[in-house]
Amino acid sequence: MPQLLLELFSEEIPARMQVQAARDLERLAREKLAEAGFLPEAMASFAGPRRLTLVVEGLPLAQADRTEERKGPRVGAPDQAIEGFLRSTGLTREALTERDGVYFAVIARTGRATADIIAEMVGQIVRTFPWPKSMKWGTGSLRWVRPLQRILCVFAGELVPFEIDGITSSDLAEGHRVMGSRRTFRARNFDEYAAGLKANFVVLDAAERKARIIADARQLCFARNLELVEDEGLLDEVAGLAEWPTPILGNMDPAFLDLPPEVIRTSMRTHQRYFAVRDPATGKLAPHFVSVANIEAIDGGGAIAHGNARVLSARLSDAKFFWDEDRKVRLEDRLPRLDGVTFHAKLGSMLLRTYRVEILAEMMAPHLSAASDAAALAGRLSKADLLSGVVGEFPELQGIMGGYYAQAEELDARVATAIRDQYRPQGPNDRLPEGPTAAALALADKLDSLVCFFAIGEKPTGSRDPFALRRAALGIIRILLHTKARLRLSDFINADYRRLANERTLPRLYARADRIFAITKEFPEAQIDSDPMTSTVNEGEDFVEAWLKLRSDLLAFFADRLKVLLRDQGKRHDLVDAVFALGDDDLVRIVARVDALSEFLTTDDGANLLAGYKRAANILKAEEKKGPLPEGPAVRMPFPPEEERALIDTLTEIEPSIEQALSDEDFAGAMRWLASLRAPVDAFFDKVLVNADDAAERANRLRLLIQVRDAMGRVADFSLIAG
Repeated sequence: MPQLLLELFSEEIPARMQVQAARDLERLAREKLAEAGFLPEAMASFAGPRRLTLVVEGLPLAQADRTEERKGPRVGAPDQAIEGFLRSTGLTREALTERDGVYFAVIARTGRATADIIAEMVGQIVRTFPWPKSMKWGTGSLRWVRPLQRILCVFAGELVPFEIDGITSSDLAEGHRVMGSRRTFRARNFDEYAAGLKANFVVLDAAERKARIIADARQLCFARNLELVEDEGLLDEVAGLAEWPTPILGNMDPAFLDLPPEVIRTSMRTHQRYFAVRDPATGKLAPHFVSVANIEAIDGGGAIAHGNARVLSARLSDAKFFWDEDRKVRLEDRLPRLDGVTFHAKLGSMLLRTYRVEILAEMMAPHLSAASDAAALAGRLSKADLLSGVVGEFPELQGIMGGYYAQAEELDARVATAIRDQYRPQGPNDRLPEGPTAAALALADKLDSLVCFFAIGEKPTGSRDPFALRRAALGIIRILLHTKARLRLSDFINADYRRLANERTLPRLYARADRIFAITKEFPEAQIDSDPMTSTVNEGEDFVEAWLKLRSDLLAFFADRLKVLLRDQGKRHDLVDAVFALGDDDLVRIVARVDALSEFLTTDDGANLLAGYKRAANILKAEEKKGPLPEGPAVRMPFPPEEERALIDTLTEIEPSIEQALSDEDFAGAMRWLASLRAPVDAFFDKVLVNADDAAERANRLRLLIQVRDAMGRVADFSLIAG
């Protein structure tokens, strides 16, 4: 069937926008074609430095004739309503049909030529394309990411004629800006188009450009007994910068290898878009780099490599100056200047945040088998590198450079590692902090961020999460589950929020259990309670209400993040809700309980007992509407049914065992004891009438159902489990 080929040719498109632009072009075309009643057999889009391309296979030459029935106003409706309906359909009143007291319009539409529909579609797409940033040029009104120069549009081997803001469609394309013929060529289908681009030194497909870069770069390194330091993000970017990517191996001054490797790689990546190279024998960086040119140079790239090396040397000379100067000032000596660095306009200075993190890290250390003094020191120095020259030049190296400065001062290795890893993990696939001290600091840093931003109402909403709070919560969960650290989140939320309240109540004052830091002026020590767990500053009704709401919101937020993590592991989200409903916030214990509950519900006993629980809960809910439920345990009535007696005996037997299993955190054992309820519960519902005529019997059986519900409720809130 006929093929549509569309190319939107412009000045250079920013690399970061190309992938999404290709997706948007395909999506918009698919939507417009669907509106016209077309269902293409295949569709593909491509993006490069100067062009967006769309290929659509399997379109008919014309639309089929269509009949549309549209429902109108009821018979007898006001004339204005009927007249409006007639105007919208283009029919007369006589052409309407009546059915069930309602007017209907049957509209016959003659199919249009596909080429005409394509011309309209391209115009709409170009004028409404969702670029993150766009511009106007010349005297026209059209907006595009960069000046749009040409539109190639061919359908079924024929040009589709149209004009958009002075740009007339054509069947012409052009290749590389410098290499090739530098002339336009005619393309009436995709094969001609792709072949013409290749002949004129343009690789259309981004995946092919990336494969070419990696293969050639590896080959260059292999020839010199070197190894390429691969970087997927950088690869994506350089593939969007060159139409005919040509890797070139360059050399740099070995003296720069004295810099931390992260500084070298960041300078290469951020400023120059170069790949680093390492010595495979040592695993350390080698004094070389790989750049990607957009041409095949006559001299093999020697001049390009020399020029790139000069630019890189200038960048690394600046970095070396900052590195040398930064090591002349101790981290501790930088702390007072943090008072002039704003963490957030509503949250005070970075110095206050540092002290909160210090307290939290010290409090968390024992739960992670870490040394409290090392954790506290790491917390106190954690933000000092923000004032260093290297971090000023490369903000993405904060924390990492602090670790190097701590090493240079010969501080405890645990402190240096903790400072280095404080922001980890920065994503679902990032590695975790190394060692218990680093874990304590990372937990403290992330929890303080969550408490602070929740306290000022900056919670994530929808896709908006400017302070990466979802990532922070997920990082806390991953660290706790990996380290098996046993702590209650609410305890640390309470402590951090009270510290924050102290700071906001007494501006510029920070209190700690063993000393008071007065930043610009002194306050009497009697004005605060120095115990971070029991501080009572500003604890009026408003404070308590805000504190309880913040704690509730944060724990719910952690529950949501835990559901996301466990869902990726194949766990059911409703089980997390069922366990969180018990009020526990020890994540290690919660996950162990969820695992046991998940396994239990996959058994016949678990599934049937869940059904029995819901039946009991429904009966109790209905009875509760009639009046208060009876209190106290069920007792043996005179001449009870065998099934009632068996259920009472089973509950009497297993309730202490369930309590003991839960106390021992043997959740699988608790589930096994619950499983023994399955048979007597089933028999009870099959043979015993709960709503007996005798009031005493009825009350006793309701008490028995309450016991069943409460026994199961000690393990989880089964009412929140689907099924």
